[in-house]
This record gives sequence, C-alpha cells and structure tokens, in this order.
Amino acid sequence: MKKILLSAAILIVVVVAILFYRATSVFENNQYQVTQPLTPIALDEGAVLERFSLALQIPTISYDEYSKLDHSAFQEFHQHLAQSFPLVHAKTQLTKFNDYSMVYLLKGQNPQLKPALFMGHMDVVPVDEQTKDQWLQPPFSGNVVDGVIWGRGAIDDKVSVLALMESLEWFLAKNKIPQRDIYFAFGHDEEAGGAGAKAIAKYFVEQGIQFEFILDEGGVITDGIIPGTTQPIALVGVAEKGFVNFRLSVKAEGGHSSQPPAHTAAGILASAIVNLENNPFDTRTEFFELMFDNIGYSMPLSQRLPLANLWLFEPLVLSKLLKSPSSAASARTTTAVTMLQGSTKSNVLPTIATAVVNFRILPGDTVDSIQAHLERVIDDSRVVLSAELANEASAVSPTDNIGFKLIESSIRRLNDNVLVTPYLVQGATDSRHFQALSDNIYRFMMVSLNPDTLKQFHGLNEQITVKDYFNAIQFYYAMLEQTASGQ
Repeated sequence: MKKILLSAAILIVVVVAILFYRATSVFENNQYQVTQPLTPIALDEGAVLERFSLALQIPTISYDEYSKLDHSAFQEFHQHLAQSFPLVHAKTQLTKFNDYSMVYLLKGQNPQLKPALFMGHMDVVPVDEQTKDQWLQPPFSGNVVDGVIWGRGAIDDKVSVLALMESLEWFLAKNKIPQRDIYFAFGHDEEAGGAGAKAIAKYFVEQGIQFEFILDEGGVITDGIIPGTTQPIALVGVAEKGFVNFRLSVKAEGGHSSQPPAHTAAGILASAIVNLENNPFDTRTEFFELMFDNIGYSMPLSQRLPLANLWLFEPLVLSKLLKSPSSAASARTTTAVTMLQGSTKSNVLPTIATAVVNFRILPGDTVDSIQAHLERVIDDSRVVLSAELANEASAVSPTDNIGFKLIESSIRRLNDNVLVTPYLVQGATDSRHFQALSDNIYRFMMVSLNPDTLKQFHGLNEQITVKDYFNAIQFYYAMLEQTASGQ
C-alpha cells in the first residue's frame, strides 16, 4: 500500500511539475521588437478632421432593397473625395464598378513585384428611426466634440476609406513613386452583400492579377475585452467565417384549428428547431490556440496554466469559452434561428410553416457539411431544407507573409504597448470575394474599442476618437510607405 501511495504521490508531483513547466515555457514573446518607432507625418489636423467630418455627413446608406439607394449621396461622396484629395485623383487611375464602387491604381516601377491591395467600404447601415433620438449627437452630423468624432460610418467603415486617402495624398505630396503597383478598392454596398466588391474581384481575376497581400477592415485594437490581459490587443483577422441561411419548410393540409392533427406544420417545424438548438456543432480550439500562442506569455499564471495544458484542461477551457456568445462564435459554427412564419390567423391551421436559420461557418466546415448536420439532427423527411445566400468560410492566411509582418510592425512601431495576434473575424467583409486573388488576406483597422464602444458597430452613438483617427492615418501611411518600397 505504501508503495502505491508513494507512486501516486510521485505521479502527482510529476504531473504538477509538467503543468507548471509548460505554463512557464510554452508561450514565448514573439512580438515584433521595436528598434525604431515611427516618425509621425505632420498632419494638418484641422483640415484632416474637416474632411472626415464632411464625409460622415453624407448618408451613403446601403439597403437590402437596391431601389432605396440614394444615388445622389454616393455621387456626393465621390465628389467629396475628388475635391479633398486632388493629388490622388491626378496621379492614379480611377475605375468605377457598378456605378459607385471605386478602384484607384498607383503604378509602380517594378512589374516583377506583386501588387498590394488596400480595401474599405464607403456605405453605412441605416439608422433605426425608433432610436434616432437616443443618439447623443445626430448620426449624420460628423460633429467633433471633446476629442470624439460622431457619426454613422465613423468606425464602420469610412475611417478606412478616408484614412487611406489621407495617407496616399501625403505619400504623393512627397513625390514618391512605389516599386510595386498599389491598389485601393472601395465598395459601395458591403452592408448589402457586396455586389460592387464582387465586380471588382471579377475584374482582377479577368486581368490575371495576383496580390502579394490584401488588407481590409475587420479586427481592431481591443482594450479590456480579452480576460486576463492588461495590455491592449490588436486582433488581425487571418480568416473570416462564412455564412448560409437554411430555410426549413413544412407543408400540411391546413384546416380549422378546432380539429387539429396530432402535429401541425408549425409543431413539426418547432420540433426540428428544438433539435437544431439542442445539437450544436462540434467545438474546435484552433483559433484560440493561434491567438494565445502570440499573447499567452503576457497572461497571469492562472490563465497560462490551463491554456498551455489543453491536453488536460481542454474541456474546462471550452466550457468557459462557450459561456460567452462572443467567444463561443470563434469555437464553432453557430446556429441562429432568426425568422419564423406560419398561419396568418390564430384559428387557421398553417398549410406551410417556415423558418430561416442563419449559420456562421467556422473554417473547416462547409455549406454541404452543415446541410448534412441538419439532415442528421432533424431526421424528419417532412422538413424540407433549402440553402440561401451561401458563402463559404475563408481560407486561413499565414502569419509569416510580408503583409502580416508589415501590419504587425506598423502597429507596434506606433505603440509598442500593443500586442498583436491573429484571430478569426466572426462577421463578413468585402474581402471574402477576393479569395482567388491572394493567399494572404488580412482584416484590421487601427481603431481602439472596449466592451462599451464595441456595441457601436451598427448600433447607437457610433464614434471614433480624434486620436484613433489620426493613428489610423499614421498606420496606413506606414503600411503604404513600406509596401511601396518593395521590401
């Protein structure tokens, strides 16, 4: 017995030693080491703010119904860009797609170098009329108050468009000529499906253009969002989830509700929905591992220990991650029942009942695998499935490409207190249409958000600090300058 107890004690000591050794050794500081901070360009801050403010005042709203599009707003936005950035319009080639989406080309000197593509979108989501009076500043005012710029599009995504244009105007003012071709692509309907971006991507494919890297909107600098971290974290999207809507339909004879069958069309549909929600997709930790490989070293020991020993603690880590909808979305393909329809009257049995279920697809899953999951889980031939608005998840871009390295170094040279890590974008960007054009697609904006300001995406009181907007310009200029050099 003593030998058994001794062996058990030794085993426990060994396991604990392994756990602590891994907790202190697995995560290394692989952050870009800053030896030369960026020298900021000397912005005319008043003029820069005025140009951005005027851009936010133009209601370039995207609607699901194209007929609602205010053509004059997009025309005005184009005129604003032309008037605000004369060098860009004099020294680049401008091509328009689907009337309002725009591509600027700055020709480089070395045709042997692959071009780079910087993206953004000029459209914004509508403002809910029922909540309009809850805005602290009018949503299309562009007001600058106490160091904050207010307005729909301040974050999503006129910050990218205007900051990119400011950086290019400054670059051209220095009479610089890039080694490689530089493209800017601005969609006009990203919030409504991205038909403009699709047309641009189709054009690039037809021209046989392949990009060294592509940078679009997506990740941001988070502050207080990732538990256990005290430093701000720059989340650079290396992949994004796909999406698909599945319509579930059940047909029945109908009739008067006084003589119902055992299960109505609505009841059968409800059972199918319950089965779906009770059988979520399998969880995977690869994107959390990718993230924590880069920032794990900065976390306290209490968090490093389980993260460094997923061989033992994976169930515990997953259970904690799954408690939060935001973190759960990075661990699995999500299921969201969003629309239901049945009878038009309370005493009439429905002849058809339908539901729309939205799935956000984790890389590694596909539309086909989701359908197979639905068929297995529902297991009822009376429920007919049809896929709508499908877009597969993106590939995962590498972090050893020049694009990611330039993003990382530019962020860190602006602020070496910011840690940089790859992550999975849970929403959709225009870059999803560009998968055939580069293996190196990244999604990041130089904007700082905390748990409160994160809610402003598509929500109330969208705003950006003046400091963040100026930093965005400095970031894009650093990216542009280094990219143009051909390094």
